[in-house]
Amino acid sequence: MNSENTLRIENLSKSYSNGRAAAPVKALDNISLTIPPGMYGLLGPNGAGKSSLMRTLATLQEPDEGSIHFGNIDVLKQKEELQKTLGYLPQDFGLHPNAKAEELLNYFAVLKGIKEKSARREVVEALLKQTNLWDVRRQKVGGYSGGMRQRFGVAIAMLGNPKLIIVDEPTAGLDPAERVRFLNLLSEMGENSVVILSTHIVEDVSELCTRMAVINKGKILLEAEPLKAIENLQGKVWRKVINKNELSRLTQEHIILSTKLSGGRTVVHIYSESSPGNSFEQVSPDLEDVYFNAIVQHTRANVSHNMEGVVK
Repeated sequence: MNSENTLRIENLSKSYSNGRAAAPVKALDNISLTIPPGMYGLLGPNGAGKSSLMRTLATLQEPDEGSIHFGNIDVLKQKEELQKTLGYLPQDFGLHPNAKAEELLNYFAVLKGIKEKSARREVVEALLKQTNLWDVRRQKVGGYSGGMRQRFGVAIAMLGNPKLIIVDEPTAGLDPAERVRFLNLLSEMGENSVVILSTHIVEDVSELCTRMAVINKGKILLEAEPLKAIENLQGKVWRKVINKNELSRLTQEHIILSTKLSGGRTVVHIYSESSPGNSFEQVSPDLEDVYFNAIVQHTRANVSHNMEGVVK
C-alpha cells in the first residue's frame, strides 16, 4: 500500500449539542478507517454521519477525539498543508448564479494559488474540457442543469491536482445520463488520488469503488471490498413475492432486508442461513443486500443489547 497517499482515520468521535435538556448527539462514534488510493465508497442513510465525517476530513470542523493522517500530514494539526492537496465537493455548494463558468473557475484557480496568468488559463481550459463544459464556458452557472453544476463543482475540486478528493452525495437528483457522465468523471479522478464518495445510493458504490464502508448512527458497521462482501452473503438471501398484507407477519418471522413494489405486489428479501421454506427462493445477493444486511443486523444487535439492559 502506498503510505504516501493513504488516509488513516483513528478513533474519531464527534458530538453535537441537542438543546439544553437533551443529551448530545454522537455523529461520529470511535471511527477508524484506512483508505488507500482509488475510489472508496462511504454508504449510509441520511443522518448516518457521512457528512460529519466528510466535513471533519475536509478540516471544516474539529473532532472531539481521534486523529487523521494523510500520508505524512497530520490533518488536525496541519490544516493548511492538507488544504493544498484537498479537493472537496460538498452536498450543497453555493455559486454566484450570474457569474460565467470560465470566469468563476479562473477566480477559484487564483484562490488555489495558481497565480501565473498563462498557466491558469491552461488549467481552466483543461478542466472545463475534462468536465465537458467547454462549450458552455461563457454561460452563467445559474442557468446550468443539476448535472452541469455538479461537473462544475468537480472542476473546482480538481484545481491544483489534489491527492485527496471528497465528494458528498454527488449524484442525488441527477438524471440517468448526467449520473453516468458524472460517475465516469469520478472514476478518472480515482486513478491517481484518494477519492471518497459519500452517498446513500448503493449503485454509485457498486459501479465505481474497490473498497467501501457502511456507516449508520455514527458507527462503521462494515468495511470491505464490495465483491467480497457480496460473496460472504451467498446462500443467505431469499426472495418472495407477497401480498402487502402478508408483510407484517413475515416481519415477525424473518429478518427482512428490503421490500420493493413490483406490479402491484411486494417483493421481499430476507436473510436466512438456511432455507426458510414457505415458497422462498434463494437469490444471488447484490450490494444492496449487503448494505441492508449490515444496517439490519446492527439494529437487531442494539435492540437485543437494550433488552438485556432492561432485564438486568
